[in-house]
Amino acid sequence: MDLQLAGKAALVTGANRGTGRVIAERLAAEGARVVVHGFAEADAAAAVSDIRAGGFEAFAVAGDITADAGAKATYDAAVAAVGTVDILINNYGLAEAGSWSRSETPDWIDAYEKNVLSAVRMTRLCVPAMKDRHWGRVIMLGTIGSTEPAARMPHYYAAKGALATMTVSLAKELAGTGITVNIVSPGLIRTKEVEERFLAQGYEKGWGTTWEEVEPHVLKAFMNNLTGHVTTTAEVADLVAFVASPRASALMALNLRIDGGTTAIVT
Repeated sequence: MDLQLAGKAALVTGANRGTGRVIAERLAAEGARVVVHGFAEADAAAAVSDIRAGGFEAFAVAGDITADAGAKATYDAAVAAVGTVDILINNYGLAEAGSWSRSETPDWIDAYEKNVLSAVRMTRLCVPAMKDRHWGRVIMLGTIGSTEPAARMPHYYAAKGALATMTVSLAKELAGTGITVNIVSPGLIRTKEVEERFLAQGYEKGWGTTWEEVEPHVLKAFMNNLTGHVTTTAEVADLVAFVASPRASALMALNLRIDGGTTAIVT
Protein backbone atom coordinates (compact mmCIF):
# COMPACT_ATOMS: atom_id res chain seq x y z
CA MET A 1 0.00 0.00 0.00
CA ASP A 2 1.30 3.43 -0.93
CA LEU A 3 0.87 5.58 2.19
CA GLN A 4 1.22 8.75 0.08
CA LEU A 5 3.84 10.19 2.41
CA ALA A 6 6.27 11.18 -0.34
CA GLY A 7 7.21 14.83 0.11
CA LYS A 8 5.60 15.18 3.54
CA ALA A 9 7.86 16.52 6.29
CA ALA A 10 7.76 14.77 9.66
CA LEU A 11 9.32 15.81 12.96
CA VAL A 12 9.85 12.94 15.41
CA THR A 13 10.86 13.95 18.92
CA GLY A 14 13.22 11.72 20.87
CA ALA A 15 14.03 9.89 17.64
CA ASN A 16 17.73 9.35 18.18
CA ARG A 17 17.14 5.92 19.78
CA GLY A 18 14.61 3.20 20.52
CA THR A 19 11.11 3.18 19.11
CA GLY A 20 11.37 6.81 18.01
CA ARG A 21 14.31 5.99 15.81
CA VAL A 22 12.47 3.09 14.18
CA ILE A 23 9.48 5.37 13.56
CA ALA A 24 11.74 7.93 11.89
CA GLU A 25 13.28 5.21 9.73
CA ARG A 26 9.86 3.91 8.70
CA LEU A 27 8.55 7.36 7.74
CA ALA A 28 11.70 8.03 5.74
CA ALA A 29 11.35 4.70 3.94
CA GLU A 30 7.82 5.75 2.95
CA GLY A 31 9.22 8.88 1.30
CA ALA A 32 8.77 11.45 4.04
CA ARG A 33 11.46 14.02 4.77
CA VAL A 34 12.19 13.21 8.39
CA VAL A 35 13.54 15.52 11.06
CA VAL A 36 15.19 13.48 13.80
CA HIS A 37 15.18 15.20 17.18
CA GLY A 38 17.55 14.42 20.00
CA PHE A 39 18.70 16.28 23.08
CA ALA A 40 22.29 16.07 21.81
CA GLU A 41 23.29 16.95 18.26
CA ALA A 42 25.65 13.98 17.99
CA ASP A 43 22.92 11.47 18.89
CA ALA A 44 20.49 12.84 16.32
CA ALA A 45 23.22 13.02 13.69
CA ALA A 46 24.09 9.35 14.15
CA ALA A 47 20.49 8.32 13.49
CA VAL A 48 20.31 10.60 10.46
CA SER A 49 23.50 9.11 9.05
CA ASP A 50 21.97 5.62 9.16
CA ILE A 51 18.75 6.79 7.50
CA ARG A 52 20.63 8.60 4.74
CA ALA A 53 22.75 5.51 4.18
CA GLY A 54 19.53 3.79 3.10
CA GLY A 55 18.98 6.46 0.46
CA PHE A 56 16.31 8.43 2.36
CA GLU A 57 15.97 12.05 3.45
CA ALA A 58 16.65 12.92 7.08
CA PHE A 59 17.84 15.92 9.04
CA ALA A 60 19.13 16.25 12.60
CA VAL A 61 17.94 18.80 15.17
CA ALA A 62 18.75 19.09 18.86
CA GLY A 63 17.10 20.85 21.76
CA ASP A 64 15.77 20.44 25.28
CA ILE A 65 12.03 20.29 24.63
CA THR A 66 11.31 20.16 28.37
CA ALA A 67 11.90 23.93 28.30
CA ASP A 68 10.23 26.62 26.19
CA ALA A 69 13.48 27.92 24.70
CA GLY A 70 14.70 24.47 23.74
CA ALA A 71 11.38 23.57 22.12
CA LYS A 72 11.41 26.78 20.08
CA ALA A 73 15.01 26.14 19.00
CA THR A 74 14.05 22.62 17.94
CA TYR A 75 11.08 23.85 15.93
CA ASP A 76 13.06 26.63 14.26
CA ALA A 77 15.79 24.18 13.29
CA ALA A 78 13.21 21.79 11.83
CA VAL A 79 11.62 24.55 9.75
CA ALA A 80 15.06 25.64 8.55
CA ALA A 81 15.77 22.07 7.46
CA VAL A 82 12.52 21.12 5.70
CA GLY A 83 10.59 24.37 5.32
CA THR A 84 7.45 23.10 7.00
CA VAL A 85 6.30 20.42 9.43
CA ASP A 86 3.35 18.43 8.12
CA ILE A 87 3.54 15.62 10.67
CA LEU A 88 4.46 15.89 14.34
CA ILE A 89 5.22 12.68 16.22
CA ASN A 90 5.40 13.47 19.95
CA ASN A 91 7.44 10.40 20.74
CA TYR A 92 9.68 11.76 23.49
CA GLY A 93 8.89 10.65 27.03
CA LEU A 94 10.47 8.83 29.94
CA ALA A 95 9.20 6.04 32.18
CA GLU A 96 11.29 6.55 35.29
CA ALA A 97 11.11 4.29 38.32
CA GLY A 98 8.96 5.34 41.24
CA SER A 99 6.20 4.38 43.64
CA TRP A 100 3.52 5.93 45.85
CA SER A 101 5.85 5.76 48.83
CA ARG A 102 9.07 6.92 47.14
CA SER A 103 8.04 9.42 44.47
CA GLU A 104 7.97 12.95 45.86
CA THR A 105 6.30 16.06 44.46
CA PRO A 106 9.30 16.96 42.22
CA ASP A 107 9.14 13.47 40.67
CA TRP A 108 5.49 13.99 39.71
CA ILE A 109 6.23 17.42 38.29
CA ASP A 110 9.21 16.06 36.35
CA ALA A 111 7.11 13.25 34.85
CA TYR A 112 4.50 15.77 33.71
CA GLU A 113 7.16 18.07 32.28
CA LYS A 114 8.78 15.30 30.24
CA ASN A 115 5.75 13.33 29.12
CA VAL A 116 3.09 15.99 28.71
CA LEU A 117 4.43 19.54 28.50
CA SER A 118 7.15 18.59 26.01
CA ALA A 119 4.36 17.46 23.67
CA VAL A 120 2.29 20.55 24.44
CA ARG A 121 5.18 22.83 23.50
CA MET A 122 5.91 21.14 20.21
CA THR A 123 2.23 20.88 19.31
CA ARG A 124 1.58 24.58 19.91
CA LEU A 125 4.58 25.44 17.76
CA CYS A 126 3.69 23.15 14.85
CA VAL A 127 -0.09 23.42 14.63
CA PRO A 128 -0.53 27.05 13.42
CA ALA A 129 1.29 26.39 10.13
CA MET A 130 -0.64 23.13 9.68
CA LYS A 131 -3.88 25.11 10.03
CA ASP A 132 -2.70 27.56 7.39
CA ARG A 133 -2.14 24.64 4.98
CA HIS A 134 -5.39 22.87 5.99
CA TRP A 135 -3.54 19.58 6.53
CA GLY A 136 -1.51 18.03 9.28
CA ARG A 137 -1.00 15.13 11.64
CA VAL A 138 -0.31 15.22 15.37
CA ILE A 139 0.43 11.82 16.89
CA MET A 140 1.21 11.24 20.56
CA LEU A 141 3.06 8.16 21.79
CA GLY A 142 1.34 6.91 24.91
CA THR A 143 1.06 3.65 26.79
CA ILE A 144 -1.63 1.10 27.61
CA GLY A 145 -0.97 2.21 31.17
CA SER A 146 -3.25 5.17 30.51
CA THR A 147 -6.05 2.59 30.15
CA GLU A 148 -4.88 0.09 32.78
CA PRO A 149 -2.32 1.80 35.03
CA ALA A 150 -0.18 -0.27 37.34
CA ALA A 151 0.51 0.49 41.00
CA ARG A 152 4.17 1.13 40.19
CA MET A 153 5.35 4.36 38.53
CA PRO A 154 2.14 6.25 39.39
CA HIS A 155 3.67 9.58 38.36
CA TYR A 156 4.44 8.21 34.89
CA TYR A 157 1.02 6.66 34.31
CA ALA A 158 -0.72 9.80 35.54
CA ALA A 159 1.28 11.86 33.06
CA LYS A 160 0.54 9.51 30.17
CA GLY A 161 -3.13 9.57 31.17
CA ALA A 162 -3.03 13.34 30.82
CA LEU A 163 -1.48 12.92 27.37
CA ALA A 164 -4.41 10.72 26.30
CA THR A 165 -6.93 13.25 27.61
CA MET A 166 -5.08 16.06 25.89
CA THR A 167 -5.31 14.18 22.58
CA VAL A 168 -9.12 14.26 22.64
CA SER A 169 -9.21 17.91 23.69
CA LEU A 170 -6.85 18.92 20.88
CA ALA A 171 -8.83 16.89 18.34
CA LYS A 172 -11.96 18.85 19.26
CA GLU A 173 -10.04 22.12 19.08
CA LEU A 174 -8.85 21.28 15.56
CA ALA A 175 -12.14 19.90 14.23
CA GLY A 176 -12.62 20.70 10.56
CA THR A 177 -9.12 22.08 10.05
CA GLY A 178 -7.72 19.14 8.07
CA ILE A 179 -5.49 18.17 10.98
CA THR A 180 -5.99 14.85 12.73
CA VAL A 181 -4.90 14.11 16.30
CA ASN A 182 -4.48 10.60 17.70
CA ILE A 183 -2.47 8.74 20.30
CA VAL A 184 -0.71 5.41 19.69
CA SER A 185 -0.36 3.46 22.94
CA PRO A 186 1.98 0.47 22.97
CA GLY A 187 2.19 -2.16 25.66
CA LEU A 188 5.46 -3.97 26.23
CA ILE A 189 7.71 -3.41 23.19
CA ARG A 190 10.52 -5.70 22.16
CA THR A 191 13.30 -3.14 22.31
CA LYS A 192 16.94 -4.10 22.66
CA GLU A 193 16.79 -3.29 26.38
CA VAL A 194 13.64 -5.36 26.96
CA GLU A 195 15.08 -8.33 25.08
CA GLU A 196 18.34 -8.19 27.06
CA ARG A 197 16.47 -7.98 30.38
CA PHE A 198 14.24 -10.96 29.70
CA LEU A 199 17.05 -13.04 28.21
CA ALA A 200 18.97 -12.54 31.44
CA GLN A 201 15.92 -13.59 33.46
CA GLY A 202 15.33 -16.52 31.14
CA TYR A 203 18.85 -17.75 31.68
CA GLU A 204 18.43 -17.53 35.46
CA LYS A 205 15.09 -19.36 35.39
CA GLY A 206 16.20 -22.00 32.93
CA TRP A 207 13.83 -20.92 30.16
CA GLY A 208 16.51 -20.97 27.50
CA THR A 209 19.15 -18.76 25.96
CA THR A 210 17.44 -17.44 22.81
CA TRP A 211 14.53 -15.03 22.42
CA GLU A 212 12.47 -17.73 20.71
CA GLU A 213 12.86 -19.94 23.78
CA VAL A 214 12.29 -17.20 26.34
CA GLU A 215 9.44 -15.25 24.74
CA PRO A 216 6.63 -17.78 25.50
CA HIS A 217 7.60 -17.70 29.17
CA VAL A 218 7.64 -13.90 29.16
CA LEU A 219 4.11 -13.85 27.76
CA LYS A 220 2.86 -16.37 30.29
CA ALA A 221 4.57 -14.90 33.34
CA PHE A 222 4.33 -11.17 32.75
CA MET A 223 1.45 -10.32 30.44
CA ASN A 224 -1.88 -11.51 29.06
CA ASN A 225 -0.92 -11.24 25.40
CA LEU A 226 -3.32 -12.81 22.88
CA THR A 227 -1.08 -12.80 19.81
CA GLY A 228 1.70 -15.03 21.10
CA HIS A 229 4.50 -12.52 20.58
CA VAL A 230 5.76 -9.32 22.15
CA THR A 231 5.04 -6.30 19.97
CA THR A 232 8.06 -5.20 17.97
CA THR A 233 9.29 -1.66 17.37
CA ALA A 234 8.68 -2.20 13.66
CA GLU A 235 5.00 -2.99 14.30
CA VAL A 236 4.60 0.22 16.31
CA ALA A 237 6.34 2.18 13.56
CA ASP A 238 4.08 0.67 10.89
CA LEU A 239 0.99 1.79 12.80
CA VAL A 240 2.36 5.29 13.34
CA ALA A 241 3.23 5.60 9.65
CA PHE A 242 -0.32 4.67 8.64
CA VAL A 243 -1.91 7.08 11.13
CA ALA A 244 0.40 9.81 9.82
CA SER A 245 -0.60 9.18 6.21
CA PRO A 246 -3.29 10.82 4.08
CA ARG A 247 -5.00 7.41 4.00
CA ALA A 248 -5.87 7.77 7.69
CA SER A 249 -7.92 10.94 7.33
CA ALA A 250 -10.94 9.33 9.07
CA LEU A 251 -8.99 8.54 12.24
CA MET A 252 -9.49 11.25 14.85
CA ALA A 253 -9.31 11.44 18.66
CA LEU A 254 -8.45 7.74 18.94
CA ASN A 255 -6.34 5.91 21.50
CA LEU A 256 -4.88 3.17 19.32
CA ARG A 257 -3.56 0.46 21.64
CA ILE A 258 -0.94 -1.82 20.10
CA ASP A 259 -0.31 -4.42 22.76
CA GLY A 260 -1.10 -7.84 21.32
CA GLY A 261 -4.50 -7.79 23.01
CA THR A 262 -3.07 -7.38 26.51
CA THR A 263 -5.78 -4.91 27.49
CA ALA A 264 -8.54 -6.69 25.51
CA ILE A 265 -11.37 -4.42 26.60
CA VAL A 266 -14.43 -3.02 24.86
CA THR A 267 -14.11 0.74 24.54
